[in-house]
Amino acid sequence: MSRRVPRSRVPLVLALGAALTTPLALTSPATATGQYAVTALKFTVQAGGRTCTVDADLYRPADVDAAHPAPAVLATNGFGGSKNDGSTNAIGKAFAERGYVSLVYSGLGFGRSGCLISLDDPAIDGQAASQLVDFLAGKRAADDGTNADFVTQDGPGDPRVGMIGGSYGGAIQLATAAVDHRVDALVPMITWNNLAYSLDPNNAVGSGSVPGVFKWQWTNGFYLIGEGQTLLEPSLDPSRINSLACLHFVTKACDTVRTLNSGSYPADKTAELLDYAHSVSPVSYLSRVEAPTLLVQGQADSLFNLNEATATYRTLKAQGTPTKMIWQSWGHSGGLTDPASGELNLSQGNLDSSYVGKRILAWFDRYLHKQRDVGTGPAFAYYRDWITDPNGTYATAAQVPALSQKMYLSGDGKLVDNRKKVARGSRTYTNWLIPTSHSENSLTGIIGLPDPAPYDTRGTYLGWTSEPLARTVDVVGAPRATLKVVSPKAERTQDSGNAADKLVLFAKLYDVAPDGTKTLVHRLVAPVRVPDVTRSFTVTLPGIVHRYEKGHRLRFVIAASDDAYFGNRGIKPVTVVSAPQDTGVLELPVA
Repeated sequence: MSRRVPRSRVPLVLALGAALTTPLALTSPATATGQYAVTALKFTVQAGGRTCTVDADLYRPADVDAAHPAPAVLATNGFGGSKNDGSTNAIGKAFAERGYVSLVYSGLGFGRSGCLISLDDPAIDGQAASQLVDFLAGKRAADDGTNADFVTQDGPGDPRVGMIGGSYGGAIQLATAAVDHRVDALVPMITWNNLAYSLDPNNAVGSGSVPGVFKWQWTNGFYLIGEGQTLLEPSLDPSRINSLACLHFVTKACDTVRTLNSGSYPADKTAELLDYAHSVSPVSYLSRVEAPTLLVQGQADSLFNLNEATATYRTLKAQGTPTKMIWQSWGHSGGLTDPASGELNLSQGNLDSSYVGKRILAWFDRYLHKQRDVGTGPAFAYYRDWITDPNGTYATAAQVPALSQKMYLSGDGKLVDNRKKVARGSRTYTNWLIPTSHSENSLTGIIGLPDPAPYDTRGTYLGWTSEPLARTVDVVGAPRATLKVVSPKAERTQDSGNAADKLVLFAKLYDVAPDGTKTLVHRLVAPVRVPDVTRSFTVTLPGIVHRYEKGHRLRFVIAASDDAYFGNRGIKPVTVVSAPQDTGVLELPVA
C-alpha cells in the first residue's frame, strides 16, 4: 500500500525544500567545499507598467573574478516566501559552494521586492527576471553600482545562466526562458502547466471551454496569503499596492478568484477566466522555451499533480527542447519540510547524496559547465515507496508507461477484467446540498487543521471493486476511465448558458487491503464537469506511482461531491447502466 507522506505544517511558502533519492550511472560532482561572499543588492526594474525594486542576494565564490569567471544560477522563492526562506537562500549557498555565481531574489510582490503579484506572468515576472539576467551579463549594474564582470559569457551580453526552484519559483523559470533565450538550463520543481487545470480542474478529456470544479481550499489559501502581505511585510513599497478592491495582486488575478468563488460560470466570465489563467501558464508559451529543462514533480501533490509536469514534458519533447522528467516522492501535499529518507533536502545539503540532487548537478554540469561527457540520466525516473533499499528507490524508463490494462464496470458493482463478465444492471446515487465525500483538507498545510481519512457517504457515490489480485500490479502514470451516465435533471439544465449548471462528479481509485482498509493514493481525485451528459466522456485521473499488492483489490469510485471543491448546483441524481457491450471502462498504465 502507498505510504502516506506526512503533510507539511508550514505556511504556503512553496519553494524548493526537499526532494529525492537513489544514484544512477551519473558523473557525481565533488562535494561542496568552496567559500563564498554574500552581497545584498537592489535592482530597479520595469514590470507590468510599474517601476519597482527587486531585493536580491549575490553569492560569489571566493575564487571567481573577471579573470576566472563561472556560470550563474538564478532562483527565487515559492508563493508567499522571499529570498530569505531557508530553502531559497539554501539554493544560493548550495550552488556558490560548488563554484557557481548565485543570484537569489524575492519575487515580485513578496519579501522586500516591489510590484504586484502577477502569477509568474512572462510579460511581467519573466521580463523582470530578464533584467536580472542583464546584470549577470554585465549589461547593467545593481542600484548601488555593483557590476557582475565574473560570470561566464557565451557571447557579448549573453551570460551562462541556469535557473532552479519550486512551485512559484518553478513556473518563473519557464516564463523567463520564454522571453529571454539567454537562459541555458532550467530545473522547475513541483510547478504548474496550466493554472486553469490547477485551480479549476476538469479532468474530462477534450472538455475545451467547459470550466472545471473550483479547488476552493487551495486557491483561497493562496489568495489570502497574497492579500495579507501588509501583515506579513509592514511598510510595503507603494508599487505593491493596487487598490482597495484588489490590494496586492494584478486586477485580473483578483477578478479570476472572485469568479471562481461566485460558483457561477456565464459564458463571458468563463472565457475571461480561462483566457487569463492560460496567459500566465506555461501551456500558452512553452513553444518559446528552448532551454534544456529537467522537470521534477511530486507524487504527493493535490495542487500541481503529476499530470501537469507530464503535459509540459510532452510539449517540450515534441518541439525538440531537451527535456527529462523525474517524479519524486514529495509535493505540496506532503513532505515539503520532512521528506522521506534519502530524498533531496537542500536544508540538509544533500545534493551530492540524493538521487534528484545528483541529477540536478549533472544537468548543470552538462549545460552550464558544458561538460559533454557528463550523463544526465534517463528520460524518465520515478520514486517507488515500496522499495526499502535506498539504492533502488527510483526506477527508470524511456517514457511514461502507456495505458495497457483494461477493466470493466459491471452492473453488480464488480470491476472485472473481461467484457463477458459484465452483468447487466443499473445503480443510482444522489448528491446532497452539502459535500458528502472527503479526500483531503488542503488547509492542513496552511494552519495545521486535522485531516480525517478519506470517506464517501452511502447513497452519494458508486463503487466498483475487483477480485483480489492474483499478482502484484504496479501502476505508473494516469489511469483513464470512459463513462456514460444518465441524469435527466442535469440534462435539462446543462444548456442554460451557465456552465455551473452542468453535472459535476469526482472519479478516484482506491487500494483495498485484505482486511478491508482502503487507501486513496495520495488523496488524489479527478474532478469533472461533464461537457454533455447525453454522451459518453473520458476522464484522466491524476498520475500515480503505486503498487497494488497481490491479494489487494482495486476499487474505482465516482462520487457526487468532495469538500475540497465546489460541487453541483441543485440535486442531480445519477444512474450508471452496464451491459457487456456497453459499459464503463477503466484503463491502467501498468509498468
